[in-house]
Amino acid sequence: MFVWFLFLFACLSDHMLTYEVEKITYEEVETWVSQHDVVVEGDTIIDTGQDAADIWVDNFTQPGNFNGVDILWVIDPSGSMANDRVRVIAGIGDMIGVLPASDWRLAIISTDPSRAAATQQFPLIPGDGATEAEAQMNLTVTGFKEQGFDAVVAYMSNGYSPTWMREDAALLVVFVSDEKEQSLSNFISSSNFVTWITGQRDYVFISSIVQLLPEDTQCQPASPLNQGDRYMEAADAFNGQKIDICSEDWSQGVADAGTQITQYDYWELSHVPLYDNRIYVFIDGVPNHDWYYEPAENRVYFNTMPDEKSLVEIAYYYQ
Repeated sequence: MFVWFLFLFACLSDHMLTYEVEKITYEEVETWVSQHDVVVEGDTIIDTGQDAADIWVDNFTQPGNFNGVDILWVIDPSGSMANDRVRVIAGIGDMIGVLPASDWRLAIISTDPSRAAATQQFPLIPGDGATEAEAQMNLTVTGFKEQGFDAVVAYMSNGYSPTWMREDAALLVVFVSDEKEQSLSNFISSSNFVTWITGQRDYVFISSIVQLLPEDTQCQPASPLNQGDRYMEAADAFNGQKIDICSEDWSQGVADAGTQITQYDYWELSHVPLYDNRIYVFIDGVPNHDWYYEPAENRVYFNTMPDEKSLVEIAYYYQ
């Protein structure tokens, strides 16, 4: 058993969706503070504009202590994905770059269930990179169906996957598709798939690289018929990354998908706090004082590691 304590990326961008980040406007500050039993000491904040009085809440769920991680990249093989091929390979390479030096295994499969069921390629392991990912992708991402949920079931139920997938390891699934999820099985909703996959491992993580909502996507035109709603709902169920498939650079989002299997002993804040003495930390809704703020690094360090699966919220005023 081992614990991955290293937080591998020092920057969390506002567009990252690995963890919910909620901006609360001035009118809601006092309500939020009172609901969390926070006593604000010092001078009263004067409302000189919305930005001056905003409070930002970074939050994350502490991953668990598990024995390695098995990773599935589930990729749409249809012709419309040809333009995304380079970014897919680069994205897998980016994820490999932030994984630990040992105890991970990564397989690349198709969203076509029949092809996924027949896949018997040895997974990528530490020491492999983008070159090996491209070679495996050439062999396994074939077919034409966009049935990612069914493909995961088909692959995990075939005779080969148990030879390398471990029941005591965490499971990370990354769906990549420029079209909606179209499984024909009993997964009539994403919640059905979430229920099924939750039963496969004690620790499950899901991220999706899909067409996001119209206001968030760079796809032109943004077609509702291609929106990855079910994939996004599955990612949301596990606080996972949602990356716009039409964005030019997936690297930070994919890296964050890899680091969500890392336990955190510190958290880099999304913004610089206006007041060092007005940072509030809550663990599962309970105020916590066993931490310190390092201004030079803009990080909150935990003297005691938050328990696994606990919700950690860090609130602060910012400009």
